[in-house]
Amino acid sequence: MNNKILSTEELIKAVEKLKKENKKIVFTNGCFDLLHIGHVSLFQKARTLGDVLIVAINSDSSLAQLKGPKRPLVPQTDRAQLLSALTCVDYVVVFNEQTPYELLSKLKPDILVKGGDYKIEDIVGKEFVKEVYRYPLVEGKSTTNLIKLIVERYSKFNG
Repeated sequence: MNNKILSTEELIKAVEKLKKENKKIVFTNGCFDLLHIGHVSLFQKARTLGDVLIVAINSDSSLAQLKGPKRPLVPQTDRAQLLSALTCVDYVVVFNEQTPYELLSKLKPDILVKGGDYKIEDIVGKEFVKEVYRYPLVEGKSTTNLIKLIVERYSKFNG
């Protein structure tokens, strides 16, 4: 079993312990359906802000609710494994809601990091953290763009 992938209950206990050790906890979340350089860049930047980086991912059911019935492309267990393989990521947790509001209300990390496409006022759970950081997106790098490229190239290949 991967010791970086925790249940919500396990993560709450781990965070309580880390807080007692005065560790600065950084949190980010998303679907991360097709991992790309934009995601990795965000994780690497986020990790520099504290001692521990938690990446929360939408479950398959919540991702489908957000993105539509043809998603996810990559199951939550695979997404969690891929993220846990990154050295900049300390913990991965899967949440079932459409947003991590409940999770953030329980964890109360020090810092919340999101991509620059989010307006500060729209960032869910900001009231539970000390600081919010937004990082610019890596231009042209998105899951939606990757899907479009794959479909375009596949249709030409089979066309």
